Amino acid sequence: MATYNTLLFATDFSEGAEKAVEHARTLATLTGARLHLLHVITELSDQRRKRIPADVIDTFIHEVTDVANTDMEAFCQRHFADAESQGIQLTHEVMFGSGYTDIIEAAKQLGADMIILGTHGKTGIEKILVGSTAERVVRHSPIPVLTVRS
Repeated sequence: MATYNTLLFATDFSEGAEKAVEHARTLATLTGARLHLLHVITELSDQRRKRIPADVIDTFIHEVTDVANTDMEAFCQRHFADAESQGIQLTHEVMFGSGYTDIIEAAKQLGADMIILGTHGKTGIEKILVGSTAERVVRHSPIPVLTVRS
């Protein structure tokens, strides 16, 4: 039987994440696993950064991080205000990175037993052009991944 001690819930605060959060919450409650919420702010590519003055980049990073932290706090309040009384040990983190690789690396660092994330349900040309973070996590993760379709 599988044992879950730590679950990583990756969120982008989208509709897909809103649907997936209940699955993460339920699994954490049923298994007693610690639940770690992660939001990755995808960085500007190095090529784009070269064209922007350093002080502008620093201001941008500070402001985007502040907004993401505020969004994370609101997300936690909305979905996990009663987490402690339900026996859910909750931690959360906002980081800059490149997306799926950072989700997988965070799972490794945490010793997570499963990654949970929502999907946007993109199909066709949109999926080809934009790609899917969830799909990449599923393809590259060494641990189980639960995806919840929006």
